Amino acid sequence: MKRVLITGANRGLGLELTRQYLERGDTVFATCRQPAAAQDLQTLQGLHAGRLHVIALDVTDAATMVAARKTVRTVSAGLDVLINNAGILPGAGPEDPAPQRLGQLSADNALQVMRVNAIGPLLVAQTFLDLLKAGDKGRIVSLSSGLGSITWKASGEHYHYSASKAALNMYMRALAAEISQYGLVSVLVDPGWLRTGMGGSTAGLPPADSARGIIRLIDRLYMEENGSFVTWQNQPVPW
Repeated sequence: MKRVLITGANRGLGLELTRQYLERGDTVFATCRQPAAAQDLQTLQGLHAGRLHVIALDVTDAATMVAARKTVRTVSAGLDVLINNAGILPGAGPEDPAPQRLGQLSADNALQVMRVNAIGPLLVAQTFLDLLKAGDKGRIVSLSSGLGSITWKASGEHYHYSASKAALNMYMRALAAEISQYGLVSVLVDPGWLRTGMGGSTAGLPPADSARGIIRLIDRLYMEENGSFVTWQNQPVPW
């Protein structure tokens, strides 16, 4: 049985990952900014009493990270998997900033996207590092994007989002180099273009398929894969 912490677990892929881990019998610490408003998580908690813990955590607020760690620690002495899922795509939903196109760019929006998509995941990993060390072959999986690949970048849209995912890639690659001494693994995963509130209704991939592939990938991770960047189907993505 795995002990899994997922950020941004109240909707989309994070919610589907939570659901699938619970269905196979794992313990999930599902975090989001406003647990009281996370109706889907509340419903799942009723169905999986004792194995789903819904916890407040804002990846841009260090105090909530520390408080979340304390809450997890009261339940478990360690974590086996951390999934950095929380993120924003400007213009994709009602909670996200305006679309990022040339002529509309601003420093404030750039910094907001960078804090959520790149800096936040690194600080979450740092906060929970001791629990991952105490876990069974701790794995840190950060959800990146093909838009963060410099090799693949061929359009001028999504300036801040693309840059934030490229920055996330560097942060987690650096983290991988440092945590290998503890037997931990950090990888980046492109989950695909998902049919969610962020990806939109025209996306071709159901979140259930991506979640299933990501969980399978995590189960089979080896030390030799530390620092890699792959798709949800475990195919290499160019940096």
